Amino acid sequence: MNEEFKETGLPEEKVETMDDFKDELEASFKRVRKGDVLTGTVIHVKEDMILLDLKYYAQGVIRKEDINGDPEFHLIQEIHPGDEITAMVLNPDDGEGNVLLSAKLFGDQKAWEKLNALLTDRTVVNVKITEIVKGGAVAYLEGIRGFIPASKLAAEFVENLEEYKGKTIEVTVITADEENKKLILSGKEPALFKRQEEKNRKIAKCQAGAVMEGTVESLKEYGAFINLENGLTGLLHISQISSQRIKHPGVVLKEGQKVKVKILSTADNKISLSMKAVEEDSELTGEVFDYQESGSASTDLSSLLKGLKF
Repeated sequence: MNEEFKETGLPEEKVETMDDFKDELEASFKRVRKGDVLTGTVIHVKEDMILLDLKYYAQGVIRKEDINGDPEFHLIQEIHPGDEITAMVLNPDDGEGNVLLSAKLFGDQKAWEKLNALLTDRTVVNVKITEIVKGGAVAYLEGIRGFIPASKLAAEFVENLEEYKGKTIEVTVITADEENKKLILSGKEPALFKRQEEKNRKIAKCQAGAVMEGTVESLKEYGAFINLENGLTGLLHISQISSQRIKHPGVVLKEGQKVKVKILSTADNKISLSMKAVEEDSELTGEVFDYQESGSASTDLSSLLKGLKF
């Protein structure tokens, strides 16, 4: 018979086998139950739901509220025909012959697994502040509602939380409690880390021996903190303020005073400074201060003439 078709040029008749009906047969025997996890292909997207081809005698339906927990999730913009979605069965028959599914319920299980991984790895991620509430802000991560306490929103205390509404910030997960549905995020942690990284980069560019100008930031019993021209702060130990022995930095310095200092060391990302070294290195001393316990400074004639050549 096949030879006759070949001789006459007519197309060979295809003989159907059981393999051709494999999918249909499997679908007819499959029984969907509540709690089952199914994967289907999107065949239609509506404003309030999507329809799925489940390779089953009934279509799958996912309502908008069962898609994603993020209130800013746009169904039509985010999901398209041909997309594959995995969801959990809520009801094998919604009353209209469809299988009612929840992508959110299934997604939440996976989301908490992801959130715990982010917590363990201290991974920095971006989130958008969607709401300001009492004591902090709300942002969604992996579709889960997260809370950012006001004290954890930024590196410094934020007085006006409303300024952060709609902003996208970097956060880390600091609590991921699936049982109590508690997700807490911190913007402070990555902000401080970023600040420290920037500081370390600047310190790496500081060379021991370099002379810089700075401003006295604060005075302590053991020395003074100097804000340098590059924005970094270094410690000027009391022993490095003057070649003369002094009992307190305030004898020589006052807050807001401009000084010239030399970088002695940047070990352990801490900047050690010296005013004494600048004085010692100077070829022309200029005004040499005679530091008094009262904190005043005077210049005598012999010191003024010192170093001048006639």
